[in-house]
Amino acid sequence: MGSPAIWARYIASKLQYSVSLSRKTYGPGQLMKNGGLDTILKTIFIGKLTFLHSNKGEEMAPTIGTNGGTLLVRKIPAADPTKVYVGDVVVLKDPTDTDKYLVRRLAAVEGYELASTDKDEEPFVLENNQCWVLADNEDLKPKECYDSRTFGPVTMTDIIGRVIYCLKNAVDHGPINNSHISVEEDSPVLAMELDVDEMTQNHKV
Repeated sequence: MGSPAIWARYIASKLQYSVSLSRKTYGPGQLMKNGGLDTILKTIFIGKLTFLHSNKGEEMAPTIGTNGGTLLVRKIPAADPTKVYVGDVVVLKDPTDTDKYLVRRLAAVEGYELASTDKDEEPFVLENNQCWVLADNEDLKPKECYDSRTFGPVTMTDIIGRVIYCLKNAVDHGPINNSHISVEEDSPVLAMELDVDEMTQNHKV
C-alpha cells in the first residue's frame, strides 16, 4: 500500500485520466451528460490506469530485450505533446496495419525539424499532430528497425499508452527509462498498480 501522498497523487492521476477519456468519448459540452460523469466515477473508484502488453522482436533491445517482454503500459486516451514526451517508450498503432501495435521510443513531436543523413533529402518540420518514433536497438540497420525511418511520421493520436515497466523474465524486470517528466508523473501509478506476479503469470516467451 502506498503512503497518503502516493494515494493522493494516484487519485489525481485517475481523475485526470477519466476526464480526458470522457472528453474524448462525449465531447467537452457533453461531459456531464450521456454517461460522462458515470465514466469519471467508475474510473476513479474501480478502473485501472494500466494494461499489460506482450511485445516481441529485437527492435527495442536492450530496453525490452531481444526475446521481447511483458510490459505494463499506462493508458493515454488522447495523446498530445502535453501527455507524452520526447524520450518516452510508447505503444502505438502500426501505421501499416492498425489491428497491430508497435512499441517504439518517441524521438520528436510537432514543430521539430528533422534532417536526413542523405544529403539529397531536404530537412522537414513535423506538422500538427505528427511525431517521429524510433527503435532502440542500435545494432540493427535502419531498414531492419521498422520505425519512422521506414514508414515516416505517425499521427500522435495513434499512441495509446506509455510503457512504464518491463518484465523480460521472472528475475529480470524493472521500470522503463522514460523522460524525467513521465517518470515523475507515472511514479504513483507504478506504485499502486504494479503487480510483478501477475506480469510473470502473463509472460509469454
